Amino acid sequence: MSKKLYIASPFGFSEAGRYYMYETVIPEIAHLGFEILDPWKLTPEELISEVTAMSYGAEKRDKWREINTIIGANNSKAIRESDGLFAILDGVDVDSGTASEIGYAAALGKPIVGYRGDFRLSADNEGGTVNIQVQYFIEMHGGKLIQELSNLPEALKSVFG
Repeated sequence: MSKKLYIASPFGFSEAGRYYMYETVIPEIAHLGFEILDPWKLTPEELISEVTAMSYGAEKRDKWREINTIIGANNSKAIRESDGLFAILDGVDVDSGTASEIGYAAALGKPIVGYRGDFRLSADNEGGTVNIQVQYFIEMHGGKLIQELSNLPEALKSVFG
């Protein structure tokens, strides 16, 4: 039986990010035998496209509030059901949603592999790769932080067996 891996990432927000995630990252993880729990696919697209098509205003705001609760519940359920988490840490700073998912997974005792292919400095000091707390949560249950996608197979194998 394959292990379930939740993918925490801000890449779903942009066309370029989605392309990289669905053409490179997710196929690589799936090829390694993991079942993917993709938060960008957990909530029906019809719910989201319906609200994005609405005109600006109170009705749209209220609908987003309703859908945000559904998205949050779906994502937290998937993290609980996962065997661990793979987090993409690119950007000037780690995305706040990704950081939250890392913290939640760590609190549940889930192992985490973090990937930062972005060469910009993002740590609080020279001793880290990303925010101190994010890196701590990734490593606290034996997780790994990698800086090249080519190291993904080895990292996933060492963390998830």
